[in-house]
Amino acid sequence: MPSYSFVLNRKPVTVEAPTDMPLLWVLRDLLHVTGPKYGCGVGVCRACTSHLDGEEIQPCVVPVADCAGREVTTIEGLADGDKLHPVQQAWLGCDVAQCGFCQPGQIMAAAALLKKTARPTDADIDRIENVCRCGTYSRIREAIKKASANG
Repeated sequence: MPSYSFVLNRKPVTVEAPTDMPLLWVLRDLLHVTGPKYGCGVGVCRACTSHLDGEEIQPCVVPVADCAGREVTTIEGLADGDKLHPVQQAWLGCDVAQCGFCQPGQIMAAAALLKKTARPTDADIDRIENVCRCGTYSRIREAIKKASANG
């Protein structure tokens, strides 16, 4: 079985996995990283949203082979030690989460947006396609705007 090395949440890792195994299953089953959630398996719900070299991805549709030699960040690696990322802090401040299932993916999508667009408009925020079963979209919007003002 092939072996793949990459940086996960600022730490080097190596895993043995089939070439076409989705990164999500490598993260969850082989590396025991549970922040990215399985929702649909086809990249639509975006509950698994993470970053690959700083760009938003859906690891349920990214083969582990595509990650070799690269940097993967999940919700577990977004904070800097005990210092929360501005989006995480805003999420808490705006009391966004209800059930919490989609929140890691929502936060990772928001962090990716703010990396590209420091002061997003409502239209920019509307382009985030993560699904929230609880419908906390107005609080998500409020948190993103708060994070952009404080980030």
